[in-house]
Amino acid sequence: MDLRVELDFRYFCQMQAILRPIQQSDDLELGQLIKSVLAEYKANKPGTAYFDESTDHLSDVFEESNSAYWVLEENGKIIGGAGVFPTAGLPNGTCELIKLYLYPEARGRGFGKILMEKCFESAKKLGYQKMYLETMPELNQAVNMYEKLGFEKLTGALGNSGHFGCDIWMLKQL
Repeated sequence: MDLRVELDFRYFCQMQAILRPIQQSDDLELGQLIKSVLAEYKANKPGTAYFDESTDHLSDVFEESNSAYWVLEENGKIIGGAGVFPTAGLPNGTCELIKLYLYPEARGRGFGKILMEKCFESAKKLGYQKMYLETMPELNQAVNMYEKLGFEKLTGALGNSGHFGCDIWMLKQL
């Protein structure tokens, strides 16, 4: 089954973005994207994806069954991505939204919402009933988007992500 989806936005003046599954050739660009966004927000600290060894080889991570990662590409350049993953220690039926990042030129254009909706759809197809995420106050724009899309704050972490630098935890019923 071909999972490529072409996104055509009438209000983007003929710009096209492609939403597609991750490929091994994306690893370097995605690692740079994630690290640059974390550095931009001064969130490049221990216990975050910045120091997560898997950030530089995400395609390997998403070979895991019951996971999916979506890459957003515009004019041949990766401008964002997001995925769902069965993080160890999460309650049954719960996946984690991970590695949702967008370059500055992709923000404010609805791409974050599109990535999230694709992750919701993927999670449901994979049989999950809940989605968990971890973030930090430095990424407050993302926190606002998560809340608008139905995530509710928790008082503590779920699962064993290893991201001790994150101190905002959220959960959504799918």
